[in-house]
Amino acid sequence: MTKTKFDFRSFLAAEDGAVTVDWVVLTAALVGLGLAVMAVISTGLENLSGDIQTQLQGQQINTTFGN
Repeated sequence: MTKTKFDFRSFLAAEDGAVTVDWVVLTAALVGLGLAVMAVISTGLENLSGDIQTQLQGQQINTTFGN
């Protein structure tokens, strides 16, 4: 029984997995931040690409030199 108590106490005192938990939380936060940034930027990029398309479609291309 003494060995079992010692093993249980050493298990409770061990901090080996704490670093892994920290990395999981940090990685999840970075993924969430990336998704939030994409959600904010995507609408602006869609509007900008539409404006560029409209501008390019309105351009006239000269097929002769000097005219």
